[in-house]
Amino acid sequence: MGRAPCCSKVGLHKGPWTPKEDALLTKYIQAHGEGLWKSLPKKAGLLRCGKSCRLRWMNYLRPDIKRGNIAPEEDDLIIRMHSLLGNRWSLIAGRLPGRTDNEIKNYWNTHLSKKLKIQGTEDTDTHKMLENPQEEAASDGGNNNKKKKKK
Repeated sequence: MGRAPCCSKVGLHKGPWTPKEDALLTKYIQAHGEGLWKSLPKKAGLLRCGKSCRLRWMNYLRPDIKRGNIAPEEDDLIIRMHSLLGNRWSLIAGRLPGRTDNEIKNYWNTHLSKKLKIQGTEDTDTHKMLENPQEEAASDGGNNNKKKKKK
């Protein structure tokens, strides 16, 4: 038994958002506020799913989102917080005003974890120092898609 779908998905737009859709969503939220995402698309005149509207607003359109490159100080904070909290991206993003949990997660997976592996300073899963960083990097062969054995 699974959850009921959020919407019928029949006749809804999929794929990239258009500037017109962004404007409709922004205008509606500015007038009525956030929330009631399931009914928002119909009221705002959008042919999108409520979940899609929520994610678009939260990750891209909110006015308080910080744009641009992540600073070295933010890098250090993300690494420290990840060593304490693990993959709890929303808690980490809460310490970085204007950054979204989605952005932090993507940045970790595309930049920071690989940077730490290349430097050989620590295991990005456990944050423990590697005994022989050169050997670990060589054995990986640049392939970060190794499957881990379940115990």
